[in-house]
Amino acid sequence: MKIALGVTGCIAAYKAVEVMRGLQKRGAAVQVVMTSSATQFVGPLTFQAISGYPVISSMFAPTDDPEIKHIQIAQSVDLLLVAPATANLLAKFAHGIADDFLSTLYISATAPVLVAPAMNVEMWGHPATQENVRRLKERGVHFVDPGEGYLACRTVGAGRLAEPEEIVSKAIEIVEGRKTAGAEPGGPAATARDSFVAQVAQYNRDLAGEHVLITAGPTYEAIDPVRGVTNRSSGKMGYAIAEAAAARGARVTLVSGPVSLEPPRGVSTIRVRSAYEMYSEVMAHLPSSTMVVMAAAVADYRPVRVAGQKIKKSGEKFTLEMERTEDILSAASGARGSQVLVGFAAETENVIENAVKKLREKGCDLIVANDVSAADSGFDVETNRVTLVTGDGAQEIPLVRKREAADIILKAALDVRSKQTSLTGA
Repeated sequence: MKIALGVTGCIAAYKAVEVMRGLQKRGAAVQVVMTSSATQFVGPLTFQAISGYPVISSMFAPTDDPEIKHIQIAQSVDLLLVAPATANLLAKFAHGIADDFLSTLYISATAPVLVAPAMNVEMWGHPATQENVRRLKERGVHFVDPGEGYLACRTVGAGRLAEPEEIVSKAIEIVEGRKTAGAEPGGPAATARDSFVAQVAQYNRDLAGEHVLITAGPTYEAIDPVRGVTNRSSGKMGYAIAEAAAARGARVTLVSGPVSLEPPRGVSTIRVRSAYEMYSEVMAHLPSSTMVVMAAAVADYRPVRVAGQKIKKSGEKFTLEMERTEDILSAASGARGSQVLVGFAAETENVIENAVKKLREKGCDLIVANDVSAADSGFDVETNRVTLVTGDGAQEIPLVRKREAADIILKAALDVRSKQTSLTGA
């Protein structure tokens, strides 16, 4: 197990030594990368003596090694961990600025990334910092959020570096989870994953001129003013697809159920709660769309009657009569013209069989199926393992980040359209 430990310039840099020792005790080899500011707080020799590896603190330091160092490290580590991570570092990562070794390493990394921020309470709470955090989380970067307490600036609040043991535990959890999934660097699953990601890396604004209509998140069906029926969907997959489609030049309309996510930039987002509200918005925007991706987890049933006041506890049992909600996917299929229609099948058993059945019954061009009972590809996680099901068969996609899965799904939808066009001669 090899981990690159990035250390940035703040007073908490001394705690990175404890983090490094904790990682070593768990069996990790640690390559330390320091920013120039970090060396003002802790000497590189301290990390070098304990880690047994030369510390990298300069992008252009003379070396006898013919390898391009940041690429070599990026391709060999199981995790890039930055502890502490300053507000400046978060801004660089979020905006793709690569002006030193650590930020260049991040841009080059294919392994998971974990950051543990540390800064003044006002800096941590600043909208710019929180926007950078949100953006990085959407890209799949893991966080160990700062704790609250007395800070070096003599204020009290959120901003102090999380405890070293907490950071170490999270780092090991990520690495071991990735290896369990067969995604260790150079392994078969990693090779398969990289090949799928490479397929979509070349596409630049290939959706220009398209209007992509996307649904995301759960729906909420009220029982009374304070209770309702919903599900565990976080909306992350649908939001990732919306972000990817916008990045590739499409005009995007995102119909979102109740989630805690910030809408992607450049996306027209319509907030809804119930299945009926989502149905109404989808049908209103369907005629102008050219591609429809139904990633929402829509409730199949809703209460027949919604109580006007909170239902009081009464008796040992409570019976709730339910009725079917609108079948949005079927309705869109029946009303569409030439739009490519992509549905989702969130399953807990017989995943492929159920997806094939849904493809046929709902009249979709493509079904994206996944096992939501899996810990690494179910609800509210940053990764997904899906199977793309069309009339030609099923294609399994290895475990990837949801943003990467989004690009793969959009490419598959374009491939479906291309094949349809070639068959019809249109």
